[in-house]
Amino acid sequence: MDHLSYKTLTVSKKTANKGWVIVDAGQGSLGRVASEVAKILKGKHKPSYTPFADCGDNVIIINADDTRFTGRKWDQKYYLTHTGYPGGQKKTSPRELKAKSSMLLVERAVRGMLPKNRLGRELFRNLHVFAGSEHPFAAQQPKELTLNI
Repeated sequence: MDHLSYKTLTVSKKTANKGWVIVDAGQGSLGRVASEVAKILKGKHKPSYTPFADCGDNVIIINADDTRFTGRKWDQKYYLTHTGYPGGQKKTSPRELKAKSSMLLVERAVRGMLPKNRLGRELFRNLHVFAGSEHPFAAQQPKELTLNI
């Protein structure tokens, strides 16, 4: 057998076959939807997955207003942030964050499941979240994706 047949092929940014996918945020609880979206953004659903390259698809999340939590997480869960000053720790409940913008909830959940480095920041730019079912990416002909959750 030829020794070149065992060559490992890696995907670069130029050779990646990136598509467009639509996901409905109302299909399941927020964490389950966010973990599936993070896998798609990273490209783990493709046979040509390369851990150090942006080989995932662009994801459009619609109906961010319909996000769900299980249990009493709307009131009991808190997101902590810090201003950098002494005593500057702030906590926000998901209910307060959704009142500001429901898209922030979904974006924050997906961002937390991406790598914490340059690649993660680049992958996050491939995520587009919309509160309703309308989106301006019809020209990209995105595929509707039903999650098994």
